Amino acid sequence: MTNLEAGSEAALVELGRRFLYPNYRQPDLVLVRGQGAVLWDASDRRYLDLYAGIAVSALGHGHPALVRAVSEQAARLVHVSNYYFNEPNVRLAARLCALTGMDRAFFANSGTEAVEAALKLVRRHFFAQGQRERLRVIAFHNSFHGRTLGALAATGQDKYREGFGLLPNVSHVPYGDLDAVRSALGPDVAAIIVEPVQGEGGVLPAPKGFLPGLRALADEHGCFLIADEIQTGIGRTGTFLAVEHDKVRPDVVVLAKGLGGGVPIGAMLCTRSLEGALPPGSHGSTFGGNPLASAAALAVLDTMESEGLLAAVRARAGTLAAGLERLAQRYPKTVVAHRGLGLLQALVLAPEVDARALVSDLQKAGVLVTVAGACALRFSPPLVITDAEIEEGLSIVERVLATRS
Repeated sequence: MTNLEAGSEAALVELGRRFLYPNYRQPDLVLVRGQGAVLWDASDRRYLDLYAGIAVSALGHGHPALVRAVSEQAARLVHVSNYYFNEPNVRLAARLCALTGMDRAFFANSGTEAVEAALKLVRRHFFAQGQRERLRVIAFHNSFHGRTLGALAATGQDKYREGFGLLPNVSHVPYGDLDAVRSALGPDVAAIIVEPVQGEGGVLPAPKGFLPGLRALADEHGCFLIADEIQTGIGRTGTFLAVEHDKVRPDVVVLAKGLGGGVPIGAMLCTRSLEGALPPGSHGSTFGGNPLASAAALAVLDTMESEGLLAAVRARAGTLAAGLERLAQRYPKTVVAHRGLGLLQALVLAPEVDARALVSDLQKAGVLVTVAGACALRFSPPLVITDAEIEEGLSIVERVLATRS
């Protein structure tokens, strides 16, 4: 049992509803501890974690390597600011560049900040070259790049954008449509930004040939290709970056989510051609690259290597895909399709199914998942999840689906 007093979960929920800003839709549930792919609430109810904090908790909960790294670094040095180098951050920059083929790394605190840095980077590059009209960015319908004004301008979903007076110079075209991209390109375009799998848009993998086609179009028009790997990077799809499946090398990569295993960190990586675009004073982040977050990220990368997590993800992805496809076949009135890549997969629900109500039913049954897009049930478990845990989760999902048939 937890050491929380009986009945305290209700009190905590009441406190949250009274004082937290009400921009989220939390259930009456307070999570207090976790181990691996399992979480417990304040009433000691157990949940199988098949969402990993939206693809964040790459090593699950309470992983000893991450706990040790954060604890030891907190005792040594938490923050110094970017007036000085710090050892974990320098080592992390070198490590990420080696893993991705990039040459430079800038650190922030989140994915949306990494996207902001990337957008500023490509625009400032052309400004410095005397091409001041090259400000426009091509993005895609159904995309999601973050909630700050620049990242939100690139996000291709009206439900996130409405009412905020967005920044100009972004063109949205259909995802997967190279002809539409070609038509949108022009001498004022600085970059194309793309997710290899549209996560928040419903777990939509890029069609075959789309990413290589974008690379070719960017080269042809002299603009940059930005890969938003915030949800797909750090091994989520079975390769370190999802673009590796298509053998595409972008000019800029943005990372976050799984990079710190739950400790907030974002990274913008770029090739050497862009290393002079943001000179000293043009961009920065007070907390970006702090020793604590950098040590956490190094622990994640070390553990991925020592535990062979890329191979494990590819193996577990097969188990998850087979199980989800089986559910799609057995419950066609509720589930119309299964799609995804690696440990980022989804069941596409029939239009008449209330996806949020289904998530609520699954939570009550002991499984945590999330909704992506309008009607996709997203599965993004910790990379350390076992086959047995996947099968346990799928059996619970099937029981819930059976009650709706």
